Amino acid sequence: MTTWITICDTCKRDGWDQTAMERTDGEALAELVEQAAASAENVRTRRVSCTMGCVRACNITVQAAGKINYSLGSFLPEEEDAQAIVDYAAKHAASETGQVPYREWPQGVKGHFVSRHQPLPE
Repeated sequence: MTTWITICDTCKRDGWDQTAMERTDGEALAELVEQAAASAENVRTRRVSCTMGCVRACNITVQAAGKINYSLGSFLPEEEDAQAIVDYAAKHAASETGQVPYREWPQGVKGHFVSRHQPLPE
């Protein structure tokens, strides 16, 4: 089953306004996640504008039908964070319920979880 990584492309980290960046931190993270996920099995990406988690920018969600879904935030737009997100999403995809044992979490996602959402009833 496909797990989706939804990336907020409007996220701006604190101080963004004072930089000369031409694109948002969310756009930069989205590009890196898309690149990292290009060869990942059962993982796809999509961009959305605003997940309403501005205080924790950069934000993503890991979602799949019939599975527990997760919101994560406070990432940096860096390759290491992008790869950790994709690695976690691959484990989510391989899990029957969406739960991934803590001992299997990539180090780069630890401390970034914001909330867990139960699957919708069928």
